[in-house]
Amino acid sequence: MAKSRAILRFMKNKVLIPLLAVGVLAVFFSFKYIGADGGDDAATLSPERKSLIQNTLMRAIQDGHYSPRPLDDSFSYAVFHRLIDQLDYDRKFFTQKEMSELKKYEFDIDDELSRGETTFYDKLNGIFTGSIDRADSFQRQALRTPFDFSKNDSITIGGDNSFWPADDAALKTRWRKYMKYRTLVRYEDLKEQRDKKLKDSAKAVVKNDAQLEQDARESLGKSQDAFFRRLRKFDANERFSMYLNAIANSEDPHTDYFAPKTKEAFDVAMSGTFFGIGAQLKPEDDGRVKIVAIIPGSASWRQGELKAGDEILKVAQGAGEPWDVMGYDLDEVVAKIRGKKGTEVRLTVKKVDGSIKVIPIIRDAVELEETFAKSAVINSPDGPVGYIYLPEFYADFQHYNGRRCADDVAKEVEKLKEAHVKGIVLDLRNNGGGSLSDVVDMAGLFVDQGPVVQVKSAGQPPTVLKDANRGALYDGPLAIMVNTGSASASEIMAAAMQDYGRAVIIGSTTFGKGTVQKVIDLSEYMDPITRMRMANEPPIGSVKLTVQKFYRINGGSTQLRGVTPDIKLPDMYSELTGGERKDKSALKWDNIPAASYTPLHILDLTKLQTASTKRLAASSEFQLIQNNSAKLKAKQDDNTFPLSETAYKKELDEASSFSKQLEALEKKTPSLAVTNLKADLPHIEIDSVSIAKNKNWLKGIKQDIYISEAVHIINDMDRDGMKVTLKMNQE
Repeated sequence: MAKSRAILRFMKNKVLIPLLAVGVLAVFFSFKYIGADGGDDAATLSPERKSLIQNTLMRAIQDGHYSPRPLDDSFSYAVFHRLIDQLDYDRKFFTQKEMSELKKYEFDIDDELSRGETTFYDKLNGIFTGSIDRADSFQRQALRTPFDFSKNDSITIGGDNSFWPADDAALKTRWRKYMKYRTLVRYEDLKEQRDKKLKDSAKAVVKNDAQLEQDARESLGKSQDAFFRRLRKFDANERFSMYLNAIANSEDPHTDYFAPKTKEAFDVAMSGTFFGIGAQLKPEDDGRVKIVAIIPGSASWRQGELKAGDEILKVAQGAGEPWDVMGYDLDEVVAKIRGKKGTEVRLTVKKVDGSIKVIPIIRDAVELEETFAKSAVINSPDGPVGYIYLPEFYADFQHYNGRRCADDVAKEVEKLKEAHVKGIVLDLRNNGGGSLSDVVDMAGLFVDQGPVVQVKSAGQPPTVLKDANRGALYDGPLAIMVNTGSASASEIMAAAMQDYGRAVIIGSTTFGKGTVQKVIDLSEYMDPITRMRMANEPPIGSVKLTVQKFYRINGGSTQLRGVTPDIKLPDMYSELTGGERKDKSALKWDNIPAASYTPLHILDLTKLQTASTKRLAASSEFQLIQNNSAKLKAKQDDNTFPLSETAYKKELDEASSFSKQLEALEKKTPSLAVTNLKADLPHIEIDSVSIAKNKNWLKGIKQDIYISEAVHIINDMDRDGMKVTLKMNQE
């Protein structure tokens, strides 16, 4: 049922993708993690400093990138359009006249980069800054008067089919249409809530359509006020970082410029640990920040006073002056709350009962449990099957004894062996990768010894990375689940097990990220004199640089093409995301000579594929998914949105119909019998929050038809005796 609701949300919110996933607002939010370094306390970068950062970044790319692109008109074109689309994907800030001015630089950026100039950026920044007040004025005017949703009209948002308005008058019209569409979405939601209230009670006091339309406009107005408030804080330094990232991303999608303030966020994402209070926060449309949950075992959990539902009003560093959080972006609030281990942060909060309280909390390490590997036992009719969920290949590089995913997965395997499972399913779906050394070590849990991956630097022969464990921890049936969200280290793991014939790979074609990145301080690319001169100056940032390329042990690259599963399962989202293949700057696929390894030949893939195909053909749910994946792709690609209530409701009805079909099938689908391992119960039963989270996790496994099919495949492997021996790969 959860899946059907998710599909309905996607179908209903597909039209909101330009509002939430791309365009200026999305750039603002995401940019806080990939290169922002501005804010109220940051002085505007001088022309000399901008030139220094840009020149040093270009030197780093030309000297350190695996395959730097020629600095020519083609590169200039790529940078220009990438940046323009990031700033104004929805075509609601620039006019055609302004775009004509900017297009004069379309093929000049490469020359500016060679000369160390920022003329294009300066011109763009000036125009964009001036466009903010104009756009704000137009959207406010649009929301002052009621909208008529009876007229048959539409708006095209984003993409190659969307053009910039000719002049200010046309831009004003576009903003009215844009606000009309967003009001329509809210209006229909309010009508749906009203109808539900009337269904529950015929005597309920409800508002009429005109009142709901006004409520929708007013609600949108508050959201827009917060949007433009945040947009105005998106300062020149942040826009310059965005420009640098457009340059870096035009080399390849994974090369990024990190301004000084973003390195910490990157380290947190890799380690799964940071120093803070252990509370999950949520921003409200009106600028407030609320507590969503307290992480078990964290500093907030131990202190005991901060609760879910509390609203944060102010943040103070110990006895320092409190800082009012109202209207600030969530990232800025989080940055104020985090700090060094052992230091005090004081939160002024408004409790659910309306009382105001100051809560002092001593910062401590916060482990993001959702990041870490965990396992369960699926009790199939043919016997117990182990299930390991690994959301990313994490490794805490900041601490000598920090958690590493290879060690954690080894512990889960040991626990599953003690539970006498007949096979293991390793779920790498939506695992975006991470630590390279850990994937090599993890592969060693399942093969005796031998190469795992080949890594090649520019102009150098490939290096073969081998498992050093000299002995497999587990020799039973193994299935690895992947999808389009499985990338990088996930692809290395799946590819190695596929090349050995050690595991059956199940799902859809993976993302196709076959490159290695390294974060390097840009000061390393300064000449000695400049480095000495800048010794007492603030740092200029870092670069996450693509420095190597992955190759399978069979010689093929995982880049661009990804890993093709042995057994493909219908996936509604595989065509929507597209993986690495969707980015024009992605590096190409190629191959090198194979490493020296011995395939195991333990899997009868033809037999496994035949059995799976029969089950899929008999599954109404998989057939529905197969038949509707193309429809979802077509809707995703359609960037024209209705402005009439009749047309919009028709789209919603179609989405609802599909969702109800899927929900009905889910109810008929037998639920898997899933239990926790006894060894995990003490940690799970630590408090009610942990118990509830675990219950939801098990519920998701029980209703997952993809996991169900993986269990069937494990049982097929077990029946056919597809088992390896510990001494299986001699070189």
